[in-house]
Amino acid sequence: MTHAEAMDEYIKAQKMGQRDYREKILRGQSPYLPVLDNILQGAAGVDSQMPLGLVDIPMDLLVGTKTEGRTGAFASNFMPLLDMKSEFGAKWISLCIAHVEEGIRDPIRCYEYLGRFYVQEGNKRVSVLKYFGASSVPGVVTRILPPYSDDPEIQRYYEFVQYFPITKTYLLQFTKPGSFARLQKILGKQPDEIWSEEDRVEMLSLYNWVGKAFAAHGGDRLHCTLGDVLLLLLRVYPKKELQDSTPAQLNEKLDALWDDVLALQNDDPVTVSGKPAEPAPQQNGLLSRLLPGIRPAGPNHLKVAFVHERTPEISAWTSQHEFGRTQLDAVFPGKVETAAYFNAVPGENADALVEQAIAEGADIVFTTSPKLVGASLRSAVKHPQVRILNCSMEMPYASIRTYYTRVYEAKFITGAIAGAMTAGDRIGYVADYPSFGVPANINAFALGARMANPRAKIQLEWTCLPNQEEPLVKFARSGVTVISGRDAPMPGRPQHEFGTFLVRPGGILQDLATPFWHWGQFYENVVRSVLDGGWERDKSSTDGRAVNYWWGMNSGVMDVLLSRELPPDVQHLAQILRTGISSGVLDPFACRITAQDGTLKNSGRTGLELEQIVHMDWLCDAVEGHIPEYDELAEVSRPMYRMQGIHRDRLPVEKEAVVL
Repeated sequence: MTHAEAMDEYIKAQKMGQRDYREKILRGQSPYLPVLDNILQGAAGVDSQMPLGLVDIPMDLLVGTKTEGRTGAFASNFMPLLDMKSEFGAKWISLCIAHVEEGIRDPIRCYEYLGRFYVQEGNKRVSVLKYFGASSVPGVVTRILPPYSDDPEIQRYYEFVQYFPITKTYLLQFTKPGSFARLQKILGKQPDEIWSEEDRVEMLSLYNWVGKAFAAHGGDRLHCTLGDVLLLLLRVYPKKELQDSTPAQLNEKLDALWDDVLALQNDDPVTVSGKPAEPAPQQNGLLSRLLPGIRPAGPNHLKVAFVHERTPEISAWTSQHEFGRTQLDAVFPGKVETAAYFNAVPGENADALVEQAIAEGADIVFTTSPKLVGASLRSAVKHPQVRILNCSMEMPYASIRTYYTRVYEAKFITGAIAGAMTAGDRIGYVADYPSFGVPANINAFALGARMANPRAKIQLEWTCLPNQEEPLVKFARSGVTVISGRDAPMPGRPQHEFGTFLVRPGGILQDLATPFWHWGQFYENVVRSVLDGGWERDKSSTDGRAVNYWWGMNSGVMDVLLSRELPPDVQHLAQILRTGISSGVLDPFACRITAQDGTLKNSGRTGLELEQIVHMDWLCDAVEGHIPEYDELAEVSRPMYRMQGIHRDRLPVEKEAVVL
């Protein structure tokens, strides 16, 4: 390259800088590079600094300078602003010639803070490399660690720091906590298994190809990262299939998942549907032609498939869903036909069974276990015309819908029954997993008990902890005789040891009341919604978020079975509460609620929003016990927590665990 040619390149780079400068000024933004020293002055402080040695720094992550010394020389895109005849311009031109003829090899020196890099020495080298479109630059890096805090950004950063010695790449950035652990699992690696050089090359190559497809879809306008999108693709497609895909095929795969990509934009990517969609207005052919804005009715015939993890003979849960399936046959004769598939094992035959159901003509597929969400998502992407629903809570995938029932409404009623029936002030409660909705169930039960007995205290015991004594033994030692047990019968357990029951002298268990899932009514509501066009109306108001059906007693999908042995006055109380909740007059959480730590969670003037109830991760002051964290759980309980746990997206990353 001649000196004159390098001067021409400087003029072009300067124009790029001037254009960026003007655009920033018009937007009311700083037109210069961010200065790390200024950023740190406004931050909470510095915990420590550590040398990382020589690092291959992605050029996109070089965003600013360490000090203010060279601020005025560069626009915010690192392009030069000073006159070409200045000493700065002469050095930039010399570096330009050196880069073209030999390549810039000397590493820069910089600081890394929250995953971004700020140059201390080598600003002009970075400017030249950015101008020529280099992908990375070698740099001697010092990491600045902020103090650990509850700030989500800080927690995500500490998670990155924990996994950086494993991946050895800065390119993979995620907005959702827990993503690195999910990536390790998808790649078939142990949580602390270090990537080989081959692993890194394969992943970065895939990252770059997915990046081209993402950019072609306008991904630069979205808030999610390319890492988020890559992880989503790997959740659906095997890595080998993605690696072997042509650019056109990658574009098609991203097209199929675009609703799920858009759902990543939301801090809460799931919208809760509290009741079935209203029926579509009746219409005739003439009205449809005159008023085309009215949605047409749905299909005239549907085939509905159910894919179960187990069989009715060994699982009460599957038996209940199967009983619900028979209601569709009875309610929609000639319009709906159903089929059932059993023993779906995730990672083995689950995908094949869902695909078989679709191949055999299913228009709607219900998968009745959270463990089947992966198979559901993969089939939904392949068959967007099929409506696929998974029985789980808060799954952030817009390609499928999830469903469950508002069990807390029934628990409020059984809590009131327990408060009325206990001879003392202590009541037992057995909980399984700290998953979405479970803290709401516990709190609603406690509030119901206190309504009947203001002195009531709930002794909480969990079945998901290791080496735990049998809850009934603990309750007996505490003198507890009224207990809210497991919500459904389990093989090998006494028949009455579920629901809310009374322990009589001699260990005799007397049933009092139990929540009842009316799955048949739920499935009827969904199918009727599809038949009259309500499925599309549900989707139209979600703003790109995934849809979670969380219906309750007002939809007929949840109820309480009362024992005939309940005293008449207690039965009367339960019926009043049931009528009030079903009609919408009574809200279990429309009262003054104080948490265990003394904070006021609700003043009582209104109830809580459904999203607040779903994400409830605290216990009211009537409860004795705590919500266990991931590290406290038995090994066998941890996989379910990773799927449905209330803190699944922010599993603990202790500062001491960070590899420094």
